[in-house]
Amino acid sequence: MSIKAQRPPSPLPARLKRLDFDYPDDPDLPKCKRARLSQPSIPALTPCLAFPSPTPSPNPDTSVSRIGSYVLLNPTDNSSSYRAVHTHTEQEHVCKVFPMKRYHEVIAPYARLSPHPHVGRVADVITGERKFYAFFERGHGDMHTHVRSCKRLCEEEARTLFRQMVEAVAHCHGNGIVLRDLKLRKFVFTDKQRSKLRLENLEDAYVLPGEDDALTDKHGCPAYVGPEILNAKQSYSGRAADIWSLGVVLYTMLVGRYPFQDTEPAALFGKIRRGVYTVPDTVSPRAKCLIRCILRRNPAERLTAREILDHPWLNSSFTPAATISEAGGPPDQTVPDVYTEECGDL
Repeated sequence: MSIKAQRPPSPLPARLKRLDFDYPDDPDLPKCKRARLSQPSIPALTPCLAFPSPTPSPNPDTSVSRIGSYVLLNPTDNSSSYRAVHTHTEQEHVCKVFPMKRYHEVIAPYARLSPHPHVGRVADVITGERKFYAFFERGHGDMHTHVRSCKRLCEEEARTLFRQMVEAVAHCHGNGIVLRDLKLRKFVFTDKQRSKLRLENLEDAYVLPGEDDALTDKHGCPAYVGPEILNAKQSYSGRAADIWSLGVVLYTMLVGRYPFQDTEPAALFGKIRRGVYTVPDTVSPRAKCLIRCILRRNPAERLTAREILDHPWLNSSFTPAATISEAGGPPDQTVPDVYTEECGDL
């Protein structure tokens, strides 16, 4: 594949925002325009959960920009993440753009961790005066999209994939890294067969200064956040909060919907605080047991990541539960697309 960087034929209108590269005077670095971000039609959100304002872009054409040995193409999920291609190897990457002042904060988790097959690594970093560009290997789709397309996963597949997720979390927790924003979309497939996963990046991770994992911030996605984070007036266990999020992930993979759902944030948080949920009979007894050992309101009663890996559901022969037609599964078992996947400070 051959990609040729071109300069835009004329300056962009003043109302358009541009990605501010660090070498504006270099003729090989034309500006890269931000694609229009669609805003879903949802009920009014509280300010802490509001979506970022979309950047207008009336021209659908996509420019390319050269950064070191990489060509940046169109944005991916947001205006600070881009598809990128290495000009020599032609390998595709994801490029994330950060302010230079956040360099140590962003890179610290990767420096702390030893390589692991289910945890993404930074493939390359290019620094500038005001921004730096971190490059990651591009995956083959994410788990959220996969579960939405399948409605729910069979337990054989879910067990194989969930084990890989837990191994990634256990590796991070064992090395003093709290992930804080665990969700299905964070895990991407490393193969086209969609049998192997990795944690895409450690962008929201926090490096613990010692053994104490107490956190005070309320950062995370509404559907995955633990009740102690919503109730906490002081600190909470970062590792236990990650485990709760893993429980939501497992439930959603097996059932096809979140354990706690509502279109209104206040109602959603009320359900999470109460911690009351039901597991359909379509889920096998051992899988139900594991879900209930993870989604416990009291953080101290939840299994650790290492203990989850020792659970019988992950380590014994699979016994299927009743089929959907036999048990009559709930009609609303669908994974929402955007609303409860949005994350930020609560």
